[in-house]
Amino acid sequence: MVWPPLGARLAPPTPSGSGGSGRGDASHLTPRGGAGVGAMSRRERGLELGPGGAEATAEDAEPESPDQWLSLLPWDRFSAWLHCVCVVGFDLELGQAVEVIYPPHSKLTDKEKTNICYLSFPDSNSVCSDIDRWPPPVPGKVLQLPIMGVILKLRIPTYRDKPGTRPIVQNMHQADAQISMALPTVHEVDLFRCFFPVFFHIQMLWELVLLGEPLVVMAPSPAESSETVLALVSCISPLKYCSDFRPYFTIHDSEFKEYTTRTQAPPSVILGVTNPFFAKTLQHWPHIIRIGDIKLPGEVPKQMKVKKLKNLKTLDSKPGVYTSYKPYLNKDEEIVKQLQKGVQQKRPTEAQSVILRRYFLELTESFIIPLERYVASLMPLQKCISPWKSPPQLRQFSQDDFMKTLEKAGPQLTSGLKGDWIGLYRHFLKSPNFDGWFRSRQKEMTQKLEALHLEALCNENLVFWSQKHTEVETVDLVLKLKNKLLQADREHLPVKTDTLKKLQTHINDIILALPDDLQDILLKTGTT
Repeated sequence: MVWPPLGARLAPPTPSGSGGSGRGDASHLTPRGGAGVGAMSRRERGLELGPGGAEATAEDAEPESPDQWLSLLPWDRFSAWLHCVCVVGFDLELGQAVEVIYPPHSKLTDKEKTNICYLSFPDSNSVCSDIDRWPPPVPGKVLQLPIMGVILKLRIPTYRDKPGTRPIVQNMHQADAQISMALPTVHEVDLFRCFFPVFFHIQMLWELVLLGEPLVVMAPSPAESSETVLALVSCISPLKYCSDFRPYFTIHDSEFKEYTTRTQAPPSVILGVTNPFFAKTLQHWPHIIRIGDIKLPGEVPKQMKVKKLKNLKTLDSKPGVYTSYKPYLNKDEEIVKQLQKGVQQKRPTEAQSVILRRYFLELTESFIIPLERYVASLMPLQKCISPWKSPPQLRQFSQDDFMKTLEKAGPQLTSGLKGDWIGLYRHFLKSPNFDGWFRSRQKEMTQKLEALHLEALCNENLVFWSQKHTEVETVDLVLKLKNKLLQADREHLPVKTDTLKKLQTHINDIILALPDDLQDILLKTGTT
């Protein structure tokens, strides 16, 4: 099955008995955005796009009522969770091939079909009917999902959820006779358990993820590689990791040649692998994390030095971090001592994870606050916003101007860590994470300017203005105001409902003051 994307790619189940003789079929199950499989939900295929092709998120949509879902056509609930089901035939001589796609109208590219074939394992489960009974995947709601005799209880997180917190309804973890498994959120990992094998280097790993450096995690199993990759991605929260990451990458992925070639530098991506073949083919990657079996910490680990890449030859190499990277910041010994003390005192791993997540959160916030403060200064003053002119533009981001602010308003205000913060910022400003963060902030501030401009229009006496201008100018104003209303709805501008109602009233009053023939035209006229 191909799931619509919900977030990171997760590992497919470990194959068991997949090397049987003869021929078999598999109903392929790929978690949302599955490793190597392109985005395949209706939303990502462009059927539910926002302005300018931007993807409309689930949080933007109004939750559907139960009555709405009762009136849906067959398989509509199913399509809210899955794009399609693929039956893959296994033949020892011809290999795997997609034999059936259901629903039949589902479209997959040849590349997507190839990836699905390689990620499939022989399986005879039939879960479609169960999934078709699932409620819609609404972020923030606690859902009960029946599947193959098991009931999963989970909550889909929202973008408003704060890192390190669990905004879950009461009794979520208490026993429930009807619930077989309770999942607080999707792809939530035990941070300390994942980082325990290399926790002497957590600060350096934070820098590598922050800077979007190419990283490989070599692990003994798909589950361990997936959890470690997701832990790495989450360590820079609340900053969003904007590069690609593959919790379980295999030799059959379509980017295999691109990622293993030595003719160009590795891309900004985090790979999780288990195949020993990668110890050789990815040896040229600049940063490699080798982990053994992830177990519950029972004793304090020994201090491990960063290892040289040339010493990594096989997957049997010792666990550790293989890199020549020199961190910009001095090592924070306090967090290491705090975690070591927790191991000695047998502090629960959940509590250790809370400590570690809070450490990462404070470190990231100390780093990002100076950037937030500088970018906020690029916003034009409200007095510069005129209802009769287009909204003013944001000032350009200047690296030199930003660097000048760090002397008095840098991370030293909130962090005691010493080191080359300036060098870290210079490197970060060239990274995909900065690009993604800045684009997001640009969009937010541009929308704020549009909202302020709309409010300024509402505070004007537009009817009085129309009486002093020609009919052509008045009609032009009406059309522009209608477009403003559509834009506010389409782009979810941060505008109060009362403001939108007030603007609509202005439009109606202006139209009613026009001749009857123009009234009829404008009342029927939509907007572009």
